[in-house]
Formats: sequence, C-alpha cells, structure tokens
Amino acid sequence: MCPILPRALPVVRGQVSSRAGTRLFRPLRPGRMVGKCPARIRAAAGPPNGRGPTDNARRTTNTEHPVAKTTVTFDSAGIPLAGHLYVPDTAGVPGPLPAIVVGHPGTGVKEQTAGHYARRLAERGFVTLAFDAAHQGESGGEPRGLEDPAQRVEDLKAAVSYLTTRGDVDPERIGALGICASGGYVLPAAAGDRRIKAVGTVSAVDVSRQFRLGADGTQDAAVFQGMLEAAAAARTAEARGETLPVLTLFPDTADQARALGGEHGVDGFDYYRTPRARHPRAADFFTWSSVDRIAAFDAFTAVPLIGPRPLLMVVGSRAVTAWMSVDAFQRATGPKELHWIEGAGHVDLYDQERYVDPAVEKLAGFFTRNLGPVAVG
Repeated sequence: MCPILPRALPVVRGQVSSRAGTRLFRPLRPGRMVGKCPARIRAAAGPPNGRGPTDNARRTTNTEHPVAKTTVTFDSAGIPLAGHLYVPDTAGVPGPLPAIVVGHPGTGVKEQTAGHYARRLAERGFVTLAFDAAHQGESGGEPRGLEDPAQRVEDLKAAVSYLTTRGDVDPERIGALGICASGGYVLPAAAGDRRIKAVGTVSAVDVSRQFRLGADGTQDAAVFQGMLEAAAAARTAEARGETLPVLTLFPDTADQARALGGEHGVDGFDYYRTPRARHPRAADFFTWSSVDRIAAFDAFTAVPLIGPRPLLMVVGSRAVTAWMSVDAFQRATGPKELHWIEGAGHVDLYDQERYVDPAVEKLAGFFTRNLGPVAVG
C-alpha cells in the first residue's frame, strides 16, 4: 500500500494538500481497456479460484509443518537489515530445503503481511525470509523513512545472498515473493539476479506508476508535478540546514481516507492505522527525497529478462491496482500466469483469510513445481 495521493492541488512550502476519488480501471494502452477480469487474460490465467468470499476458515492440509521463527540480520550495500527467518520442522528429511524471500509493501514491515505469507509458506515446507527494507522498520539506514527503489531492489538481492549462506537452504532452489510495492521491486530484482529461480507477486504495484498515475491510473498529472516541486524544495532546505518536511502517508481518519482514495484508501487506512494490523514500526511518512528517486524508477522495464524463469502474479478481481499486474504480465516472456482471486480487493489479500488461503495454495503449488518438491508432513 502506498500513500493516498491527491488529484490536483497546489504545493505550499514543500507540503501537498489533496483530495481525490478513484475509478476501477484505466486504459492500459490507447484504445485498449482492462476490465474486471477480461476473457483474454482469464484464458491465460485459468479459471478464477472457486472459494466463496464468505468462506473464511483456515485451510489445513497434511503438508503443513510446525515452524520456528528466528531473528536474523544481514547486510545490504553496507546497511544492516533485520529479518525474520521461518524454518519448517522437516525432521528426517535429507538435504537442504527450497527457500523464498518475501518482500513487504511500501509502507509495511516484516511483522505484517510479509510475515504472514512467509509463515504460511514455511508451513508448506519452504524456508522463508521476511525482512524490513533499508531505512525502515528495525533495519538500519539514514534518513529514516527513505523509500529508495534502487535500494529496495538491492535489499531483495541481499536477502537471496543471505539465504545462500545457510546450510539448511539449497542455493539452487530460491524463489522470491513480493507484495504490493515489493511485487514491483521483485521484478527487476529477479530480472538481474539469476539466482532467483521463480517469481511470485501478490497485489503487485509499480511504486512509480502509483505515484505518477495514482492507484487506479487516473490521477491528474499536476499532482505528481507538485510532489516533484516539493521534493526539490526539500533538497534545497536540506542543503541549507533547515528543518525538513516529510510526506505524510495516511490521513487522520477513515472518512478522510475515503474522501481521498475511495474504497482503496479506506481499506489501506483500516489495515495500517487500526488494530486490524497497525504496527508501531510501520511507516507513517516518507522523506520527500524519496519522491524524485521514485520518479525515475520503472519496475516493469526489465520484466522480459525474467524469462525463461516462471512468473505467477496473484491479483484480486476487485483490486483498483489490478491494471499494473496486467501490464507486467503482458510484458513477461517466459512461463507466466495471472491468477485472479474472485471478490478480493488489493488490501484484502494482505490478511483476509478467505482470500489469503487460496492465494497461499496457488503460491505454494507454484513454488513447489518450480523450486522442487518439499517434504510432506
């Protein structure tokens, strides 16, 4: 989940005021519309999952293992990163295990949805690693609150490097899973790092497209131009030793979130700002210097380089951000699947078990096929 951005209001002394609404989809290319679950994409992705949206029972199978969680640290370009390593109890199973790196959303931390998916996949027999990005959570890096796409990509590669040093991990069987913004970051990470053998995403977002175009792709271009002006002013203020403003990520109330971002906005507010999933280390702000770094980033340019390795993109049929997964999917050249979770919105796939359950089932099957079999409990 990224900040709830405005449509068009002026920048005042490095701050952005805002109001916005949302629409579900945008033209992917001139003259081509992406619908809720278009037939041409559904055919490529296979039929939607049949679990009803009211079935919120936790799926239990005979392949689940008890899981041990430990705290680990590793280096990313000189910055210490904090992670949670999830190791399944596979006593009696010979040899090292396949592993999956799990990246968190743009405003999240490892204790939230990334840790949830990491644990769920560890229960299926994978060693998994969820970690805090540099400059965020328990990880090191100054300034705090910096969202640097290049560093975020490097963090994912560093997590892979850490896994290759472990005796309980098979270095030839490492995959990567990105959620929300990490669903964008994992694409160039895998494109450039051949150690990643399979790539999965959930509610994938290219952070640059979200900032420039909005979650639904219809944001007024003046909004991001104003943000770039504010970012430039912040850099000047920093050079002069002045107090720096910050980019606040969420409004104060759910009503304000709805007014700014519609259902998508209020869903994000509910996840990050209420007891549902709020965490004291989750990001409340980004530095303004994040914005010009984000401006020059494109998560999808290198997607063709992922092939011939496989790509699975899981997306909710109600997700306002679905157009970004469709865009990335269409660029992939290797084995690929776009899997729709019927009835799910973008944030529903973070923690709502009636949607997370089928997502985990799909991901576990995908990684098992492409990283090799895991032990059966």
